[in-house]
Amino acid sequence: METPNIEVGILSAENIRICLNGMFRIQSTGQVLEGEGMVAVSPGNKIILTVGEITVNADFPVLFEPEQPDASSFDLYDVVIGIRFHWERKETQRFKGALKLMLSGDQIIAVNILSIEDYLTSVISSEMSATSSFELLKAHAVISRSWLLAQQEKKKSLEGDYQTISESPDEYIRWYDREDHDLFDVCADDHCQRYQGITKVSTPIVEKAIAATRGKVLLYNGKICDARFSKCCGGVTEDFVNVWEPVKHPYLTRVIDNPHVPKGFKLDLHKEQNAEKWILSTPEAFCNTRDHQVLSSVLNDYDQETQHFFRWKEALTQEKLQRLLLVNTGYDFGEIIDLLPVERGVSGRLIRLKIVGSKKIMTIGKELYIRKVLSDTHLYSSAFVVEKEYTQSDLPERFILLGAGWGHGVGLCQIGAAVMGAKGFSYEEILGHYFPGAELRKMFD
Repeated sequence: METPNIEVGILSAENIRICLNGMFRIQSTGQVLEGEGMVAVSPGNKIILTVGEITVNADFPVLFEPEQPDASSFDLYDVVIGIRFHWERKETQRFKGALKLMLSGDQIIAVNILSIEDYLTSVISSEMSATSSFELLKAHAVISRSWLLAQQEKKKSLEGDYQTISESPDEYIRWYDREDHDLFDVCADDHCQRYQGITKVSTPIVEKAIAATRGKVLLYNGKICDARFSKCCGGVTEDFVNVWEPVKHPYLTRVIDNPHVPKGFKLDLHKEQNAEKWILSTPEAFCNTRDHQVLSSVLNDYDQETQHFFRWKEALTQEKLQRLLLVNTGYDFGEIIDLLPVERGVSGRLIRLKIVGSKKIMTIGKELYIRKVLSDTHLYSSAFVVEKEYTQSDLPERFILLGAGWGHGVGLCQIGAAVMGAKGFSYEEILGHYFPGAELRKMFD
C-alpha cells in the first residue's frame, strides 16, 4: 500500500485571501502564479483570481499544484479555529502541498491536499503541545492515522440515505460526525481533527514520533479502527454508540481511566444514583491531574484557557436558559421548570435529557446536541447533574450544572494518556488501555 493522500477542508468564505509562497501551477490552465491574491466568484460560477497584475478566470474546482513541493507553501488568511468553542478566533495559516478551490452555494471552499504523514505532523502539533512525551506523541500518531483512514473508508460507504436525526413531537435526537463533509475527507477544526498546516512549529520529537510509527494503525478483526479521542474523559470513557450512530465498536467502549477500580463507587454510571455520586466526587484517575508540567505538555496555549476540566461548574439563570433554548432549538419552552436526566451512557454522560417548560416539554439528545443546546458555545461535556436554586417562588431562579470531563469521552483521553506517558507507560500500553482488543499493525511504508 502506497502512502495515501488526504483532502482537508480548511476554510469556507465568500471571498478568500491567499498568498502563494513559491511557484504554483493551475492544473486546468497551465498558468504559473506566485504571490498574494484575492479569490472571488464571478456570476457564471467561475473563479476570479488576481495575483499582482495577473487575473485568472477558471471553472471550479481549481487545483494549484506546487512546482517545488518541498520548498513551496501557501497562506490562507482569516481561517477560523475553535468554531463555536470559547476560544474561537481567526488566524493566518500556512500549508504545504496542493490547494484546491471548490464552490458550494455562494461559498468558496479551500481544500489542502497532502500526504497523510505530512498531515499527521501538523495534527500532532495542533492537537497537543509539541513538547509532549515521546510515547504519547507516538500513540496519538497511531490513533490519528487510524481515524483518518477509517473516515476515508466510511465516506465510501455513506453513499445513499444516511440519517443523523430522529425526531417526533416530543423528542429530538441528533448526533454530529463527519458525514456532512462530502467535498473533502475531513475538516481542519475540532469537529474532525485540529489541523493548522505548518503554522504551529513542529519539533524534531514530533517528526521522530511520526517516523517511528509510519504506516502503523490500529486494527480490530482486520478492519482499521475508527479511533476516537477527546481531551478528558472524566475518569471513565464513553461507548461509541452513545455519541454517534448505533454501530457497535468493541474497542470503543467503557474504560476505567485508572489502574485500579476506584473504591467506594458503583461504576454502572447509567444509573442516576451512581452517576451523581461519581460526578460530584473527584475520584483517582489518570486524567485527574493538576500537574502543570504534564498539562502544559499536552495542551496548547488556548486549551490552557480551560482551567477546570476533570470536574466543572456552569450556572444558568432562568432568563439565560430560556434564551439558549429558544435560540438553539427554535422552540419557546416558556418558563423552565426542570431539566431531567432520561438516559445516561456508561461514563455518566447524558444521552437523553428532558426539558420541562411551561409551554413545551421535549427530550433532546445525543451528547453533543445537549452540550450545544445548553450553551452559547459548547458545554465541556454532557456528564453533569443539575441543581436548582429557588428564591420566593416555585420557579427555579438558577440551574447549576455540575459536570465531569471535557469532550465526548470516547476512545483515548488525551490528558489521561499524557499522565500515562509521564509515568513511563509505552505507547503500546497507552493504546492497549484505551482501545481494548485492538492490535497494532503496519499498513504502509
